[in-house]
Amino acid sequence: MTVIRKNFGSDNVGPAHPQVVQAMLEANRGAVASYGGDPWTARVGTLIDEIFQTETTVFPVATGTAANALALSALVRPFGAIVCDEVAHIMNDEAGAPEFFTGGAKLLTLPSPDGRMDPEVLQATLARRRISGVHQSPVEAISLTQATEWGTCYPVSRIAALSAVARENRLHVHMDGARFANAIDFLGATPAAVTWQAGVDVLSLGATKNGAMAAEAVVFFNRDLAREFAQRRKRGGHLWSKQRFLSAQLTGYLEGGLWLQNGARANAAALRLSQGLAALPGVAVVQPTEANEVFAALPEPLVVRLEAAGYGFYRWARLPGDGGIVVRLVCAFDTTEADVDALLGKIRRDE
Repeated sequence: MTVIRKNFGSDNVGPAHPQVVQAMLEANRGAVASYGGDPWTARVGTLIDEIFQTETTVFPVATGTAANALALSALVRPFGAIVCDEVAHIMNDEAGAPEFFTGGAKLLTLPSPDGRMDPEVLQATLARRRISGVHQSPVEAISLTQATEWGTCYPVSRIAALSAVARENRLHVHMDGARFANAIDFLGATPAAVTWQAGVDVLSLGATKNGAMAAEAVVFFNRDLAREFAQRRKRGGHLWSKQRFLSAQLTGYLEGGLWLQNGARANAAALRLSQGLAALPGVAVVQPTEANEVFAALPEPLVVRLEAAGYGFYRWARLPGDGGIVVRLVCAFDTTEADVDALLGKIRRDE
């Protein structure tokens, strides 16, 4: 019997991929060194070096918030500042963790229509802040979200332009890659081109949303910045004693390109959903569907009926007047064409 998925609220709602679970089961044998001295952790480092075509320093952690906040703590001082987009996850969805782990660094936001910072706006903002000198927190890093919270992706040229502004102003560059696999699939570029070759110093490489159970990796391309990171991770409570079970998730995720396959499946499902919604009267897709998130404006009565029918999604924003409600619908590696078509069919019947 086919079970139709109704929960499009997040890519966190689904299961771990069987290959990831199998990797954890295979790690559950015998005695091995603790605290990262195991062969799975060593293998993660090797895999990431191969994928990114350079030598990196890698630290597995369990959550995206930990990855972002700890990574940023290695880039800025407690009195420094980090510039990010106004809808960035570190700004709106991490409960002050970046401020906590940096010891008080300030987050500054830039407006954008689609979650992607503009290099000219960044340069102008940095120029204005230099005027006040000691009276303002010095900007020491920028953080880019790839893919963004609006489901869009930074093209390599935009990353390079933002990194050039950062270098000109002696700033470090962090990338929140919770949906990095989805971005790579859309861009058709190499992981190297999207990160260190475009000027990124450190990447929070996501896995949880794309098939892992609870695993992310902080990847330092600028390895000098990683000097104190082992201590930061330990102090923050994110060094697992039985780290093999964390690292095994990442080996299962990365081996054989599973991470890219999963990202492509999620993106394909989202594109199918986006195209189906765009063809319906009274429905508008409000952002380009470039990864696995779809943002659509629906009439409020339709939103209410979908919720009553058991469909899960986020109410993202209310449009002025009778413009309806923007909802976020997220597809994952296990979202099927049948799941998408069932939702579209329900909307057609309820219009």
